[in-house]
Amino acid sequence: MNTDQLQNDIPVGLACDHAGYECKEYVKQLLTAAGVSVRDFGTYGTESVDYPDFAHPLAAAVEQGECWPGIAVCGTGNGINMTLNKHQGIRSALCWNAEIAALARSHNNANVCVMPGRFIGEETVEAIVGAFLSTPFEGGRHQRRIDKIPL
Repeated sequence: MNTDQLQNDIPVGLACDHAGYECKEYVKQLLTAAGVSVRDFGTYGTESVDYPDFAHPLAAAVEQGECWPGIAVCGTGNGINMTLNKHQGIRSALCWNAEIAALARSHNNANVCVMPGRFIGEETVEAIVGAFLSTPFEGGRHQRRIDKIPL
């Protein structure tokens, strides 16, 4: 896994609900094996929980520069993604394959990758995380578009 875009002193933030727990744990395993530090905002099991309780602390940490980037998972990815995007400093992208993840970074400068835990397998998770972490933002015309997103 290429982690060149990561800053060694800043951990990757992780968050999920019960439906995304197994996927989040797999991501944590992948990152740890690659020598990447993580900060896990939970949840820590498969008991039913509410995704906003974990999305908000992750978003705040990314906004404050305590984590970069964030990776979040819920069943479909939609609920946690919507919650994350309520934060002004967050550009969260729902990624269901590696191409979408790479484009979210290169065109949208996404700072949180969200995955639909109930709909993708480990191979796809690994490809998405790898693409998201290794793809730089292109800037240029894409920056002009991002600048039009209100804060």
